[in-house]
Amino acid sequence: MRGRDLFKVPAPRPNRTQLLGVTQVSSTQTPEHVKKSRSTAPPVSKRPSISVGAVTAGVAMLLVFALVLYLIVASILGAVPESLADIWPDFVVVSQTPVEKFGLMFLAVGLFVAVMAVLLISVDSRKRVPNWTVVLAFIGPTVAMLTLGLLYPMISTFVQSFAGRQPWTDPERREWVGFDNFTTLFTESTFQIVLRNTLVWVLLAPLVALGLGLLYAVLVDRTRGEAVSKGLIFLPMAISMVASGIIWKFVYEYKDASLPQIGLANQVLVWLGLDPYQFILEIPWNTLFLIVVMIWIQTGFAMTVLSAAIKAIPDDIIEAARLDGVTGFGMFRYVTVPSIRPALLVVWVTVTMTTLKAFDIVRTMTGGNFQTSVVANEFYTQSFQQFNFGLGAALAVVLFIIVIPVITYQVRQLRLSEEIR
Repeated sequence: MRGRDLFKVPAPRPNRTQLLGVTQVSSTQTPEHVKKSRSTAPPVSKRPSISVGAVTAGVAMLLVFALVLYLIVASILGAVPESLADIWPDFVVVSQTPVEKFGLMFLAVGLFVAVMAVLLISVDSRKRVPNWTVVLAFIGPTVAMLTLGLLYPMISTFVQSFAGRQPWTDPERREWVGFDNFTTLFTESTFQIVLRNTLVWVLLAPLVALGLGLLYAVLVDRTRGEAVSKGLIFLPMAISMVASGIIWKFVYEYKDASLPQIGLANQVLVWLGLDPYQFILEIPWNTLFLIVVMIWIQTGFAMTVLSAAIKAIPDDIIEAARLDGVTGFGMFRYVTVPSIRPALLVVWVTVTMTTLKAFDIVRTMTGGNFQTSVVANEFYTQSFQQFNFGLGAALAVVLFIIVIPVITYQVRQLRLSEEIR
């Protein structure tokens, strides 16, 4: 202890009476204190009353927005009901020229901007609006657009698949044919070829693209020049499918053997001493050469996703496998593939969905001729060139049915992977 601390006198402790006096003084409050505490208490919040006018205006605004959007879509498809044709201007009911169609587009955009402006002004106003009204006002246009742009076309297509050629626009042929459209799809040789080509696309394109992407991701992982190598493989993903189809159409270009070759593929054959080959015209191999274009595009996507999944494998797992003597192909089979299984599933489902919608490549390179058509291309041909809307709707329903098992399998596998984690 320091010397100066020895001469300090400790402070006296308060006795029980002093403590009770302090407590009594602190517990007693004057009327002024009570009044002040009551006046400073926070006000009790009250729920805003439901405004019938606001609800009515919001519902009416949503109905008008949905009706105008429906008329715009029906005008583009040429299926405006006669009862509504006399109410709206001609350019809203019937749009044939590009100017009228652009006018419809600007009308829809302007209407959307006006609705959102009214909503934002209403929310920012001094008069408090019930929360559920604000939620309804913001979600309502989205639900209306999804209903008119997704749910209504889906139901209409399903119903239309049981009807004749022009069930909505031709009153004389507005008849129900039942399952005749589906019978035609599965019995006539032309549509059997379409279904066969679609099946070949779905089987080959995703598997080959997935295999090549995985192989390339493993080979270039953590090597010198990895970024450049991956950039070159991913480059086709930056090109649209229409542009890719045009590029490969020049690659497959055919000229007579006596003429100089323009296409790269035939020029390589000539350099090897072989005759030029008509890649697009020769049946059935032309379908495989079209699938090559899809594989060329999707391999970069598969490589990018799988490479990221491989880099995310914990180093502890790799070190443990090496300590157990696993190397080379064993490391790939027992460590890499099981670790990236969810990524493999995602890539396979994504490429499969893209392959089922393979319209651009077929339309650009062959137009569906030479027995190369697929379901997506045939749907467009039957609906907008042959004007057989019933058969086109049946093709769309078949495409939708093909997609359901793929999505179901993906959901189940993702749930299993989450349970394992």
